[in-house]
Amino acid sequence: MTRTLFYIKITVRTHDFSMEAPITVTTLDPATHYKRPDWFTRNVLNPFLNLLVRLGISVWGARVLEHRGRKSGRLHHTPVNVLTTGDARYLVAPRGETEWVRNVRASGGQLVLILGRRRQACVAEEIPASERATILRAYLCRWKFEVGMFFEGVGPDSTDAEFNAIAPRHPVFLLR
Repeated sequence: MTRTLFYIKITVRTHDFSMEAPITVTTLDPATHYKRPDWFTRNVLNPFLNLLVRLGISVWGARVLEHRGRKSGRLHHTPVNVLTTGDARYLVAPRGETEWVRNVRASGGQLVLILGRRRQACVAEEIPASERATILRAYLCRWKFEVGMFFEGVGPDSTDAEFNAIAPRHPVFLLR
């Protein structure tokens, strides 16, 4: 959402010039949730995981998600955990509204999953928040040791009400 928060008046003293212009600030919805990775994760852990997965070594089902930047158009590579339940595969964003989530939404769900030399083009369809609880529970059953800290104390043994409370803050995509 975009809001005009205030006006600014600029006066340049060398010329008799004055101008008022609105300052427009883009703000995120108050319910938006994003936990930014720390320096170690950004500069050491993620590049190391990207290297392993690109060499064909999958750590607990990890893949490299290739997505195009919505502003720059550049390709980005992000390590992700792909949850497989039955015949369905899901991408969960434990950190919330991350850059990869925004990029995938902006591209209409177009993405590529990489493991070694294998590249798999997919289309991601976002799951409504009301249907995420069972997927989030399965995700935490598998990767709680790795991502549990991002779920505000909710774990695999939590109630459905607790999962429904956090579901809007953790986007989930069905891969086709």
